Amino acid sequence: MTPDTETPISARDRLPGSALQRARARVPRAARWALVLAACALLTGGGYHAWRTGFGQASPADSLITAVAQRGDLEDTVTATGTLQPKDFVDVGTQVSGQLKKLLVEVGAVVTAGQLLAEIDPSVYQSKVDGDRAQLLNQQAQLADRKAQLELATLQFTRQKNLDRENATTTEALQGAGAAQQSALAQTDAIRAQIKQTESTLRGDEANLGYTKIHAPIAGTVVSLAAKQGQTLNANQQAPIVLRIADLATMTVQAQVSEADVPKLSIGMDVYFTTLGGNARRHYGTLRQIPPTPTVVNNVVLYDALFDVANPDQSLMTQMTAQVFFVASSAKDAVLVPLAALHPAAAEGRPRGPRASDAAKIASGAGTGAGAARKGGGERASGLDARSQYVNGRALVSVAGADGGIADREVKVGVMNRVSAQILSGLQPGEKVVIGTRAPAAAAKAQTSSSLVPKATKGGGRP
Repeated sequence: MTPDTETPISARDRLPGSALQRARARVPRAARWALVLAACALLTGGGYHAWRTGFGQASPADSLITAVAQRGDLEDTVTATGTLQPKDFVDVGTQVSGQLKKLLVEVGAVVTAGQLLAEIDPSVYQSKVDGDRAQLLNQQAQLADRKAQLELATLQFTRQKNLDRENATTTEALQGAGAAQQSALAQTDAIRAQIKQTESTLRGDEANLGYTKIHAPIAGTVVSLAAKQGQTLNANQQAPIVLRIADLATMTVQAQVSEADVPKLSIGMDVYFTTLGGNARRHYGTLRQIPPTPTVVNNVVLYDALFDVANPDQSLMTQMTAQVFFVASSAKDAVLVPLAALHPAAAEGRPRGPRASDAAKIASGAGTGAGAARKGGGERASGLDARSQYVNGRALVSVAGADGGIADREVKVGVMNRVSAQILSGLQPGEKVVIGTRAPAAAAKAQTSSSLVPKATKGGGRP
């Protein structure tokens, strides 16, 4: 058989029109060898991948979770929820009882100081004023009569004194004239007193008559109406509220702060808030007051924190809900890392500075890098604030090098919140820091690899 001779085939395959002969006629031998080699390459690559997945030892650095130090802005804030109220508002009531005859404003109306808002039926109070004035006129007439009588009595008494000097009258006549003069004077004084009393009553009734017209005490906006036109108001026991006028140019935010966060607040600190549906627009102010009396809600002690904000466009309204942020500290364009990248600095006397770390120890959590970070995480999980460990401004970070090595480095920490920390020195933007480790999956890998190994039979053949 020559080298180009085909491998013998069965008599069945020699039959004209067999499938094998037709396939061989279409595919040359070189192409068949190429297909075989491609299949072998695929099997080899798949086997290597299966070995790497099931049996290969992963690099310790692969189990580390890193983050890149970046520049940005940072704020340490105390958050709270509050409501908006006008800084200046007046509940306008009535000092007299009666039917609300006219109500001249509506909710949302802008009024000026002194503007007429409502009228109460003045009939009863007008009649009292008219009666007082009539009584005053009567008493004034009586006073004129008493004055005339006093003048006559004075003349008679003077005449009797002149006659008595000439011994032309009796003592009894002189005494009678003097008594008549004193009586006329007393009656005149009594009428004057009655007139003063009537004038006082008249002023009170005129005041009540004036109270039937309710005027705006301040300029502002009518934010609510508590009475309706035609309603009868009784002011004998308590002054009923007719409406409320508020100056919406300045609003006061009343934020409720937990007792645990109150020590972090200070008068004059910056604060801002957003409102629902406000498109994340921030409104800024400064904290002006923390009243000492708390509010207890469901056994939670809350303190009110008050601050004012300008409202020139009237976009802020009464009883709006505000998400408030009290800015305890802030940093602009700072080098930032996740808080999880920090762990407590070395004690005094311990060598400092970069040192090589065992990646395997860090991966297992036994090293000073990720292991310490995990300890810090445990403290946070237990309810402690991890930031309390770095109040002295010193901390360590585990820096991942380009060659895969890990080195601990001491840094100076600035502003911190519960997510990120500002690095003042010791770290540059772009460097990678270790923030944790991935959960070990050795057992899962072993289980997966064991399922991939074919089991041999006793005879050494294929199963």
